[in-house]
Amino acid sequence: MTDPLFRTDPYARSCRTTVTRLAEDGALVVGASVFYPAGGGQPGDTGWIDGPDGRLAVTDTRKEGATEVALVLEPGASVPAGAGIEMHLDWDRRYRHMRVHTALHLLSVVIPLPVTGGSIGAEKGRLDFDMPEAPEDKEALEAALNALIARDLAVTTEWITDDEMAANMDLVKTMSVKPPMGQGRVRLVRIGTADEQVDLQPCGGTHVASTAEIGRVTLGKVEKKGKQNRRVSLHLA
Repeated sequence: MTDPLFRTDPYARSCRTTVTRLAEDGALVVGASVFYPAGGGQPGDTGWIDGPDGRLAVTDTRKEGATEVALVLEPGASVPAGAGIEMHLDWDRRYRHMRVHTALHLLSVVIPLPVTGGSIGAEKGRLDFDMPEAPEDKEALEAALNALIARDLAVTTEWITDDEMAANMDLVKTMSVKPPMGQGRVRLVRIGTADEQVDLQPCGGTHVASTAEIGRVTLGKVEKKGKQNRRVSLHLA
């Protein structure tokens, strides 16, 4: 099992760890990782490692099975199993992913409709909604979204059991992705406080600690993607 340091401290930029084994394609399965593996619409992290043969680029990070993380290296590069390495995250890219991801959670607040899909990028993100009709006033939605961001709301996490999640499936907003159950507990991301809660939903991705870190965002065009689906994009200003 890989120790998911990206989850316990999403602001950690480096760590020392060991290559526990090599995946079939040569990717490095590691004992601990500050790199987030692709999932939930959030891309895998990139950066570099310092190993026994010097510095090597990490071009992607993925899940390996249910509990491990694997680093995909630049073509032709390899590190033997058992080697010690130091991981260094491309922080600018990751931090923008965190800002976009938290902004998308807030987008699901100002558009309180079922989510049918989503994607996170370093400059923009999008959610697909079960939305038969386009919103009448996109400018009002953008203003409401930026008002929530400006409130400097705390973003925190907590854990509930699989049974508690099963009894509270109304917390799930995304129709296309089931909450990560099966390991005994599920992670919730809360925006606001328990007394003044703005949003609470299961999520395994990385987020900023406060909505003010997102900065101002703009909404892109609303695209029709099927009979009832519409895609809403947001961009970091």
